[in-house]
Amino acid sequence: MATVDQVGFGTESEPVCIYCDGQGMRIVEDAQGRRSAVPCVCRAQRRTRRVLNLARIPRRYEHCTLDSYEPNFGDGAHRSLQAALRRARQFVDGYPLVNDGSGLLLTGAIGVGKTHLAVGVLQALVEERGATGLFYDYRELLKQVQNSYNPRVASTELEVLAPVFEAEVLVLDEIGASKPTDWVWDTVAHILNTRYNDKRTTIITTNYPNLPPRGVASEEIAPSARYVTREETLGDRIGERMRSRLMEMCTTVEMQGEDFRQKVKRASFV
Repeated sequence: MATVDQVGFGTESEPVCIYCDGQGMRIVEDAQGRRSAVPCVCRAQRRTRRVLNLARIPRRYEHCTLDSYEPNFGDGAHRSLQAALRRARQFVDGYPLVNDGSGLLLTGAIGVGKTHLAVGVLQALVEERGATGLFYDYRELLKQVQNSYNPRVASTELEVLAPVFEAEVLVLDEIGASKPTDWVWDTVAHILNTRYNDKRTTIITTNYPNLPPRGVASEEIAPSARYVTREETLGDRIGERMRSRLMEMCTTVEMQGEDFRQKVKRASFV
Protein backbone atom coordinates (compact mmCIF):
# COMPACT_ATOMS: atom_id res chain seq x y z
CA MET A 1 0.00 0.00 0.00
CA ALA A 2 1.28 3.47 -0.81
CA THR A 3 2.18 5.72 2.09
CA VAL A 4 2.48 9.46 2.50
CA ASP A 5 6.21 9.15 1.80
CA GLN A 6 5.42 7.71 -1.64
CA VAL A 7 3.31 10.66 -2.64
CA GLY A 8 5.12 13.22 -4.77
CA PHE A 9 4.69 16.93 -4.19
CA GLY A 10 3.79 19.29 -7.00
CA THR A 11 3.51 22.44 -4.87
CA GLU A 12 4.50 23.31 -1.33
CA SER A 13 0.88 23.47 -0.16
CA GLU A 14 -0.77 20.56 -1.96
CA PRO A 15 0.75 17.13 -2.69
CA VAL A 16 0.32 15.52 -6.09
CA CYS A 17 0.04 11.74 -5.96
CA ILE A 18 2.45 9.87 -8.22
CA TYR A 19 -0.16 7.14 -8.73
CA CYS A 20 -3.23 9.14 -9.79
CA ASP A 21 -1.71 12.54 -10.57
CA GLY A 22 -4.02 14.17 -8.08
CA GLN A 23 -7.24 12.79 -9.61
CA GLY A 24 -8.18 10.74 -6.56
CA MET A 25 -8.94 7.67 -8.70
CA ARG A 26 -6.59 5.21 -10.38
CA ILE A 27 -7.02 2.49 -12.97
CA VAL A 28 -6.44 -1.10 -11.91
CA GLU A 29 -6.53 -4.32 -13.90
CA ASP A 30 -7.78 -7.65 -12.54
CA ALA A 31 -6.53 -11.15 -13.38
CA GLN A 32 -8.84 -11.32 -16.42
CA GLY A 33 -7.46 -8.08 -17.83
CA ARG A 34 -10.56 -6.05 -17.00
CA ARG A 35 -9.81 -2.47 -16.06
CA SER A 36 -11.72 -0.36 -13.57
CA ALA A 37 -11.33 2.86 -11.61
CA VAL A 38 -10.86 2.66 -7.83
CA PRO A 39 -10.24 5.33 -5.19
CA CYS A 40 -6.55 6.07 -4.79
CA VAL A 41 -4.90 5.76 -1.37
CA CYS A 42 -4.01 9.46 -1.53
CA ARG A 43 -7.68 10.37 -1.16
CA ALA A 44 -7.75 9.07 2.41
CA GLN A 45 -4.39 10.71 3.11
CA ARG A 46 -5.63 14.10 1.88
CA ARG A 47 -8.78 13.73 3.95
CA THR A 48 -6.71 12.95 7.07
CA ARG A 49 -4.46 15.97 6.54
CA ARG A 50 -7.46 18.22 5.98
CA VAL A 51 -9.26 17.01 9.12
CA LEU A 52 -6.15 17.37 11.28
CA ASN A 53 -5.53 20.88 9.94
CA LEU A 54 -9.06 21.82 11.00
CA ALA A 55 -8.66 20.23 14.44
CA ARG A 56 -6.73 23.24 15.83
CA ILE A 57 -3.98 21.09 17.34
CA PRO A 58 -1.24 23.52 18.49
CA ARG A 59 2.05 23.26 16.64
CA ARG A 60 3.76 22.26 19.88
CA TYR A 61 1.67 19.08 19.95
CA GLU A 62 1.42 18.22 16.25
CA HIS A 63 4.06 15.50 16.69
CA CYS A 64 2.15 13.81 19.53
CA THR A 65 0.93 10.33 18.62
CA LEU A 66 0.29 7.17 20.60
CA ASP A 67 3.37 5.62 18.99
CA SER A 68 5.60 8.52 20.10
CA TYR A 69 4.36 8.49 23.70
CA GLU A 70 7.12 7.07 25.90
CA PRO A 71 6.10 6.08 29.43
CA ASN A 72 8.93 5.63 31.90
CA PHE A 73 9.17 1.90 32.55
CA GLY A 74 12.08 2.12 34.95
CA ASP A 75 10.14 2.92 38.11
CA GLY A 76 7.16 1.09 39.58
CA ALA A 77 5.49 4.47 40.22
CA HIS A 78 5.27 4.95 36.46
CA ARG A 79 3.31 1.81 35.71
CA SER A 80 0.25 4.05 35.54
CA LEU A 81 1.71 5.69 32.41
CA GLN A 82 2.10 2.32 30.75
CA ALA A 83 -1.48 1.47 31.73
CA ALA A 84 -2.69 4.85 30.46
CA LEU A 85 -1.14 4.19 27.05
CA ARG A 86 -2.82 0.78 26.88
CA ARG A 87 -6.14 2.32 27.84
CA ALA A 88 -5.75 4.99 25.16
CA ARG A 89 -5.07 2.35 22.50
CA GLN A 90 -8.07 0.30 23.63
CA PHE A 91 -10.21 3.43 23.44
CA VAL A 92 -9.20 4.04 19.82
CA ASP A 93 -9.66 0.40 18.84
CA GLY A 94 -13.16 0.34 20.33
CA TYR A 95 -14.33 3.60 18.77
CA PRO A 96 -17.18 4.31 18.15
CA LEU A 97 -19.26 1.23 18.97
CA VAL A 98 -17.66 0.16 22.24
CA ASN A 99 -17.28 3.72 23.53
CA ASP A 100 -20.85 4.78 22.65
CA GLY A 101 -20.15 8.47 23.25
CA SER A 102 -18.07 8.04 26.39
CA GLY A 103 -14.73 9.81 26.67
CA LEU A 104 -11.55 9.93 28.75
CA LEU A 105 -10.59 12.04 31.76
CA LEU A 106 -6.79 12.11 32.03
CA THR A 107 -5.65 13.25 35.48
CA GLY A 108 -2.18 13.76 36.89
CA ALA A 109 0.52 16.22 37.85
CA ILE A 110 2.18 18.61 35.42
CA GLY A 111 4.49 17.03 32.87
CA VAL A 112 3.36 13.39 32.90
CA GLY A 113 2.14 13.53 29.29
CA LYS A 114 -1.62 14.05 29.58
CA THR A 115 -1.84 16.43 26.63
CA HIS A 116 0.44 14.22 24.53
CA LEU A 117 -1.79 11.23 25.16
CA ALA A 118 -5.00 13.20 24.52
CA VAL A 119 -3.69 14.54 21.19
CA GLY A 120 -2.39 11.08 20.32
CA VAL A 121 -5.88 9.64 20.81
CA LEU A 122 -7.40 12.40 18.67
CA GLN A 123 -4.89 11.87 15.85
CA ALA A 124 -5.40 8.09 15.95
CA LEU A 125 -9.18 8.48 15.82
CA VAL A 126 -8.86 10.69 12.74
CA GLU A 127 -6.32 8.49 10.95
CA GLU A 128 -7.60 5.05 11.91
CA ARG A 129 -11.32 5.47 12.59
CA GLY A 130 -12.23 8.28 10.19
CA ALA A 131 -13.37 10.61 12.97
CA THR A 132 -13.27 14.40 13.05
CA GLY A 133 -12.30 16.41 16.08
CA LEU A 134 -11.31 19.65 17.73
CA PHE A 135 -8.66 20.67 20.28
CA TYR A 136 -9.26 23.50 22.72
CA ASP A 137 -7.25 24.82 25.62
CA TYR A 138 -9.75 25.36 28.45
CA ARG A 139 -8.50 28.86 29.28
CA GLU A 140 -8.39 29.97 25.66
CA LEU A 141 -11.95 28.77 25.10
CA LEU A 142 -13.24 30.73 28.10
CA LYS A 143 -11.41 33.84 26.88
CA GLN A 144 -13.00 33.51 23.45
CA VAL A 145 -16.45 33.19 25.02
CA GLN A 146 -15.82 36.26 27.19
CA ASN A 147 -14.53 38.20 24.21
CA SER A 148 -17.77 37.48 22.32
CA TYR A 149 -19.56 39.77 24.79
CA ASN A 150 -17.55 42.72 23.49
CA PRO A 151 -19.87 44.74 21.19
CA ARG A 152 -16.92 45.42 18.90
CA VAL A 153 -16.51 41.70 18.21
CA ALA A 154 -18.57 40.24 15.39
CA SER A 155 -18.90 36.71 16.80
CA THR A 156 -21.52 35.75 19.38
CA GLU A 157 -21.23 33.29 22.26
CA LEU A 158 -23.24 30.73 20.30
CA GLU A 159 -20.95 31.08 17.28
CA VAL A 160 -17.92 30.47 19.49
CA LEU A 161 -19.45 27.47 21.24
CA ALA A 162 -21.23 25.84 18.28
CA PRO A 163 -18.09 24.03 16.98
CA VAL A 164 -17.35 22.89 20.56
CA PHE A 165 -20.87 21.51 20.97
CA GLU A 166 -20.88 19.82 17.56
CA ALA A 167 -17.36 18.35 17.38
CA GLU A 168 -17.45 14.59 16.99
CA VAL A 169 -14.44 14.35 19.32
CA LEU A 170 -13.44 17.25 21.57
CA VAL A 171 -10.13 17.48 23.42
CA LEU A 172 -10.51 19.98 26.28
CA ASP A 173 -7.06 20.56 27.71
CA GLU A 174 -6.36 21.59 31.31
CA ILE A 175 -9.91 21.87 32.56
CA GLY A 176 -10.05 23.72 35.87
CA ALA A 177 -7.05 25.92 35.02
CA SER A 178 -9.06 29.17 35.10
CA LYS A 179 -10.05 30.78 38.38
CA PRO A 180 -13.47 29.37 39.35
CA THR A 181 -16.36 31.84 39.28
CA ASP A 182 -20.09 31.42 38.86
CA TRP A 183 -19.74 32.42 35.21
CA VAL A 184 -16.96 29.86 34.63
CA TRP A 185 -19.01 27.13 36.28
CA ASP A 186 -22.08 28.00 34.22
CA THR A 187 -20.07 27.98 30.99
CA VAL A 188 -18.42 24.65 31.79
CA ALA A 189 -21.80 23.20 32.70
CA HIS A 190 -23.26 24.40 29.40
CA ILE A 191 -20.47 22.74 27.40
CA LEU A 192 -20.37 19.46 29.28
CA ASN A 193 -24.14 19.04 29.58
CA THR A 194 -24.67 19.72 25.87
CA ARG A 195 -22.06 17.17 24.83
CA TYR A 196 -23.33 14.67 27.42
CA ASN A 197 -26.90 14.94 26.16
CA ASP A 198 -25.76 14.55 22.53
CA LYS A 199 -23.52 11.57 23.45
CA ARG A 200 -20.46 13.18 21.89
CA THR A 201 -16.99 11.97 22.84
CA THR A 202 -14.99 14.32 25.07
CA ILE A 203 -11.35 13.81 26.07
CA ILE A 204 -10.34 15.97 29.03
CA THR A 205 -7.04 16.60 30.80
CA THR A 206 -6.61 18.17 34.23
CA ASN A 207 -3.80 18.80 36.70
CA TYR A 208 -6.22 18.64 39.63
CA PRO A 209 -6.95 15.43 41.58
CA ASN A 210 -10.30 13.91 40.75
CA LEU A 211 -11.81 14.52 44.20
CA PRO A 212 -14.81 16.47 45.49
CA PRO A 213 -14.39 20.02 46.87
CA ARG A 214 -12.49 20.45 50.10
CA GLY A 215 -14.55 19.42 53.11
CA VAL A 216 -16.98 17.40 50.99
CA ALA A 217 -16.85 13.66 51.65
CA SER A 218 -17.66 11.08 49.01
CA GLU A 219 -18.85 7.54 49.63
CA GLU A 220 -16.86 6.46 46.58
CA ILE A 221 -13.59 7.44 48.27
CA ALA A 222 -12.04 5.35 51.02
CA PRO A 223 -12.01 7.19 54.38
CA SER A 224 -8.21 7.10 54.51
CA ALA A 225 -8.01 8.69 51.06
CA ARG A 226 -10.61 11.40 51.51
CA TYR A 227 -9.41 14.92 50.98
CA VAL A 228 -7.63 16.29 54.06
CA THR A 229 -4.93 18.60 52.67
CA ARG A 230 -5.09 22.13 51.30
CA GLU A 231 -4.44 21.10 47.71
CA GLU A 232 -7.25 22.18 45.40
CA THR A 233 -9.27 19.45 43.74
CA LEU A 234 -11.13 19.16 40.47
CA GLY A 235 -14.34 19.60 42.46
CA ASP A 236 -13.02 22.93 43.78
CA ARG A 237 -12.24 24.15 40.28
CA ILE A 238 -15.35 23.14 38.32
CA GLY A 239 -17.86 22.34 41.07
CA GLU A 240 -18.98 18.98 42.40
CA ARG A 241 -22.00 18.82 40.10
CA MET A 242 -19.83 19.01 36.98
CA ARG A 243 -17.18 16.72 38.43
CA SER A 244 -19.94 14.17 38.98
CA ARG A 245 -21.11 14.69 35.40
CA LEU A 246 -17.60 13.94 34.15
CA MET A 247 -17.74 10.61 35.97
CA GLU A 248 -20.74 9.74 33.79
CA MET A 249 -19.18 11.07 30.59
CA CYS A 250 -15.66 9.73 30.86
CA THR A 251 -13.47 6.89 32.03
CA THR A 252 -10.91 8.26 34.47
CA VAL A 253 -7.26 7.48 33.70
CA GLU A 254 -4.85 8.46 36.47
CA MET A 255 -1.27 9.21 35.39
CA GLN A 256 1.58 9.38 37.90
CA GLY A 257 5.25 10.08 37.39
CA GLU A 258 7.98 12.70 37.23
CA ASP A 259 7.59 15.96 35.36
CA PHE A 260 8.99 14.92 31.98
CA ARG A 261 9.77 18.50 30.97
CA GLN A 262 11.77 19.13 34.13
CA LYS A 263 13.54 15.81 33.74
CA VAL A 264 14.59 16.63 30.18
CA LYS A 265 15.65 20.12 31.21
CA ARG A 266 17.80 18.74 34.05
CA ALA A 267 19.32 16.14 31.73
CA SER A 268 20.31 18.83 29.22
CA PHE A 269 22.58 20.47 31.82
CA VAL A 270 24.32 17.24 32.86
